[in-house]
Amino acid sequence: MATGKSWSRWFAPLAALLVVVSLSGCFDKEGDQRKAFIDFLQNTAMRSGDRLPTLTSDQKKQFGGLVSDYAILYGFSQQMSQAMDQGIRPVLDTVNGIRVPQDYLNQRNTLRQENGALNVLGQQVQNAKMQADSALATLKQPEDLKAVFDKVYEKVVTNPANSIVPLIPAAQNLTQQLMQVGDYIAEQEGQVSFTANGIQFPTSRQASQYNALIAPLGAQHQAFMQAYTTVQNAMQ
Repeated sequence: MATGKSWSRWFAPLAALLVVVSLSGCFDKEGDQRKAFIDFLQNTAMRSGDRLPTLTSDQKKQFGGLVSDYAILYGFSQQMSQAMDQGIRPVLDTVNGIRVPQDYLNQRNTLRQENGALNVLGQQVQNAKMQADSALATLKQPEDLKAVFDKVYEKVVTNPANSIVPLIPAAQNLTQQLMQVGDYIAEQEGQVSFTANGIQFPTSRQASQYNALIAPLGAQHQAFMQAYTTVQNAMQ
């Protein structure tokens, strides 16, 4: 019995020492993960341009549970890029392809489809922003990580989301006006004739109506391009 008591007396402190060493190793691992993630945010995410990179398997191991923090940034970035690729850039391509009056007629159905897509695009981006903001509010990050993460969040989420707000109505105004020009030409049926780079109407009244429709296009196109450039700069 005396031997058993002696063994218990020496074994207990050893067990406690093992627990302390184990916990210390856990904290060191979390610190290493946080340090690696901060380095990634500063040197990769902040310099990635308009598309955040997908994490490699090695990076996921390095970051551990912080992978879910990155998912907030990456998820919004993907949705923003999709909005630009599927909603805004098609408009830009169509608009840039209109060079002569006959193009108004030829592109009006395409413009009508693109204008319809713009109606839901703004709400989609705002919903994505709200989801990202809600997820951000639940994060419990140490101060050193939070300071860096907030800067990346502003660059990847806040600034692009805010900048696209004026772009969508600018795109809608331009496409709507271009459609009206195309529809007006279509309404004249066979009365108009297309020259090399122009259009001819049989009456001055028709020509005046046409000129009135194309008059706002210069300012609307300029507003659209300025708003588009603002979004591009925000996503860089």
